[in-house]
Amino acid sequence: MAELDSRMKAVKKLPSTGGGSSGQQQRSSMKKLKALQGDSYKIYIYKVLKQVHPDISISIKAMNIMNSLVHDMFERLSTEAGRLARYSNKPTIQSREVQASVRLIFPGELAKHAISEGTKAVTKYVSS
Repeated sequence: MAELDSRMKAVKKLPSTGGGSSGQQQRSSMKKLKALQGDSYKIYIYKVLKQVHPDISISIKAMNIMNSLVHDMFERLSTEAGRLARYSNKPTIQSREVQASVRLIFPGELAKHAISEGTKAVTKYVSS
């Protein structure tokens, strides 16, 4: 945490470039801060844990492992979906490519369950 604080201070001390307005400088420093923090799924992992097992806690080390796992799976799925879209000469990743990448990466029953849960989530999102 101290390392992140020191990096945040470095972001705040960067000299301004050009004659942009203070709003542009603030957005620029926020983008740099966001880039330093990186993607984290820890909040969502914790929420799911509390839905499934409200009485169980998770250590920081286990949370970091779970975060790495989710990040790795997302990276693999997005890479494979992009590759499938490129093979079919399409500029956009659609649900078809995502489902195909899930079938290729996840084994058997896990892939079927992931596809059904994903379809259910998309249907719920579209109907709301």
